[in-house]
Amino acid sequence: MNTLNGLIPCIISGGSGTRLWPVSRQNMPKPFMRMRDDQSLLQKTFLRASHLPGVESVLTVTNRDLLFRTLDDYRVVNKTHLALDLLLEPFGRNTAAAIAVAALHVQENFGGEAQLLILPADHLILDESAFAEAVTQARDLAEAGYLVTFGIQPDHPETGFGYIEQGEALGQGFRVKRFVEKPDLATAQGYLDGGKHLWNAGMFCFKAATLLEELALHAPAVLDAAKAALDHSHSLNNNNCRQRELNAEGFGAAPDISIDVALMEKSAQVAVVPCDIGWSDIGSWDAVRQLTPSDANGNQVNGEAILHDVHNCYIDSPKRVLGAVGVSDLIIVDTPDAILIADARRSQDVRYIVAELKRQDHPAFSLHRTVTRPWGTYTVLEESSRFKIKRIVVKPQASLSLQMHHHRSEHWVVVSGAAMITNGDREFLINANESTYIPAGHKHRLTNPGIIDLVMIEVQSGEYLGEDDIVRFDDIYGRAPAEVKK
Repeated sequence: MNTLNGLIPCIISGGSGTRLWPVSRQNMPKPFMRMRDDQSLLQKTFLRASHLPGVESVLTVTNRDLLFRTLDDYRVVNKTHLALDLLLEPFGRNTAAAIAVAALHVQENFGGEAQLLILPADHLILDESAFAEAVTQARDLAEAGYLVTFGIQPDHPETGFGYIEQGEALGQGFRVKRFVEKPDLATAQGYLDGGKHLWNAGMFCFKAATLLEELALHAPAVLDAAKAALDHSHSLNNNNCRQRELNAEGFGAAPDISIDVALMEKSAQVAVVPCDIGWSDIGSWDAVRQLTPSDANGNQVNGEAILHDVHNCYIDSPKRVLGAVGVSDLIIVDTPDAILIADARRSQDVRYIVAELKRQDHPAFSLHRTVTRPWGTYTVLEESSRFKIKRIVVKPQASLSLQMHHHRSEHWVVVSGAAMITNGDREFLINANESTYIPAGHKHRLTNPGIIDLVMIEVQSGEYLGEDDIVRFDDIYGRAPAEVKK
């Protein structure tokens, strides 16, 4: 495959989306948030990238803990079997480090003249043909040696975005005169009236070599850390998917800084392409609300709601019937284990709820009732201080780790499918309506040998039921510590 001078879309899948709690959480962040058509923002970004002319490979930078969830999302939408490259971060280090490792990877594998198209995983673009045209214009400027950013034509005075001020004309774009931080309302109105300022969308296009040369000039610490993280990375090639797990020590040396601050605000080689592409960063529930059709009373409803004398409310309750009487200007979001009720004018302040949940180490900060694992999912149906009931779904040919719990025993009942069980020294098969008992302290493993999902009910009992009461001895997904596997 010759992709020299080609286009490599690079999806940056990072942000936590704290303003979109309770749907977005630490272990199921904003890129996996599903829109009304049931596609996640990550899937939409992948499809948008894959539809661009000449794209044969898509690069993704994401956290290593989100690898299998990312691959699950891609498996549904990668109908043309594009090659997948994934750079796996041990932890977040902001966009400068993520983009630096992406550029180094592209230069190493596709050549320095190859162009990267940097796309946040959690944005929405409604006009794909206008987006494709903007990418074409950006590629021309990137070929001429510019670091190109995409500027969104503002249609109202927005205080939640950074702005880009246009300078001299450069073909179908402009040289960037300066980047401006989020303004107050009066300043934003002046920007709108003046016509020379654009919203900063956080999307970029450049040749790998150009980006690396500019980083060497303006942000050498970022570049050095990215090189160390890649030089000592662990690689795995699997069919059409190449994974590189970045070295934690090298990556940890990178400054925690955005690409705008590290480079774009300093370089003299930055251009902007103005565009009107139906863009939204989906940065709050108010942004989601603006994308949802309204009824005659100005209400936007996702799910089933019975309303009386309700006006200008956003209601998201896909699992339960929600009733509301005599309220207005509220955002109400219902999930199986948490409900958000907020003044619609203060949707940005949801982050304070998330900060308090984090301070309390509350499970609702990081986990949903349904939790995704490499092998499938589990859903907590009921729990108390001495018991917990889960519904477990294991994908065909998937397997949980060989593990042991110190403080709890488990009863397993198969609902559908078949389960291969390791229980102590025994290995045996159980089918629907059959069960087994796993005492505390026993090594055990659950495997689905079939071609359909295995569904089972697990009842845990014991003095401590936390998810951290687990010792892994062997794991096909690499989650068992090396010293235990020996």
